[in-house]
Amino acid sequence: MPALTTLHAEALLFDNDGTLVSSLESVHRCWTRWAGEYGITAEEFARVELHGRPAAEIAADLLPAGVVAEAVARIEQLEVEDVAGGVVLLPGTARLLASLPAERWAVVTSATRRLGEARLEAVGIRPKTLIAADDVSRGKPDPEPFLLAARRLGVDPARCVVFEDAPAGLAAGRAAGMTTVALATTHDPAELDADVVVGDLSAVSAQATARGVEITAAG
Repeated sequence: MPALTTLHAEALLFDNDGTLVSSLESVHRCWTRWAGEYGITAEEFARVELHGRPAAEIAADLLPAGVVAEAVARIEQLEVEDVAGGVVLLPGTARLLASLPAERWAVVTSATRRLGEARLEAVGIRPKTLIAADDVSRGKPDPEPFLLAARRLGVDPARCVVFEDAPAGLAAGRAAGMTTVALATTHDPAELDADVVVGDLSAVSAQATARGVEITAAG
């Protein structure tokens, strides 16, 4: 029987891709096409970590500085056009978000605002607070995105719980001084350094209280 962990928080901060939704097939399709358009070999492409990082950082790893801005605009366009049918809710997402007051949670994504909103809209998620790549100067694993989310919600970072599937996002949450819950949706549990590790959000429940949110995780 899974062990139950109870956490108390004032705000829950969710990564999007791999946490709330899955867009892995879309991401693979679009980035493979993008790499071909820019003459990037399969070997070069395989050496770069895609998941949980802003597109601008990925492009900068692979291309000369002079073409990065154009290349970032191109991958955003490809991914936005691929949203229809390319994004699905992960288990537990709808139930968990429905149990939370709107002012107690935020989505913190490495995608641009345009792409992040398109993916969320495709599955009917409309967060009151969304932090995207456009809002920060340094993306995950830097803590800036999560610290900005806490500030927007008016919550002490130490009273936030981060839900992430990627090592870069978990590192960002730790660096922000937040409690971290890892979801083993895209990585092996052994690769995930977090306070709690669960399979997906179906293992998590939450109840609003007078002081915030009580979270139960079965890991």
